[in-house]
Amino acid sequence: MTHNRIRWAEIYVQDIQRAKTFYEEVLKLQLEKLDTPDFEMWAFPMNPDKPGTGGALVQMKGVPSGGNSTIVYFGCEDCAVEASRVMKAGGRMHRDKFSIGQYGAIALAYDTEGNMFGLHSLK
Repeated sequence: MTHNRIRWAEIYVQDIQRAKTFYEEVLKLQLEKLDTPDFEMWAFPMNPDKPGTGGALVQMKGVPSGGNSTIVYFGCEDCAVEASRVMKAGGRMHRDKFSIGQYGAIALAYDTEGNMFGLHSLK
């Protein structure tokens, strides 16, 4: 295989500024506003020359947040660190860090918009 199968992920939100603040606080990064017509989009840091998937927060009329069946996992050094920031940033934990065997560990949380997301680390 010469490319990643998943190339992009979008997290739909109702309050873009609240969601942007939440993810910037939990993941300790800065999102970048993308120039998009008719809707608002803030991208997570990405480098198209490196492995991995890009993605963004999206606020689009008629597209609700929460209750979706897609989970985006953010890579972390130790997912317990980012998980510890979720409640302080206005989200809620679904499940604290737990082992997934030889594949490391994950934690599952909800953002301020009701979207479940995952945190993954190898330790």
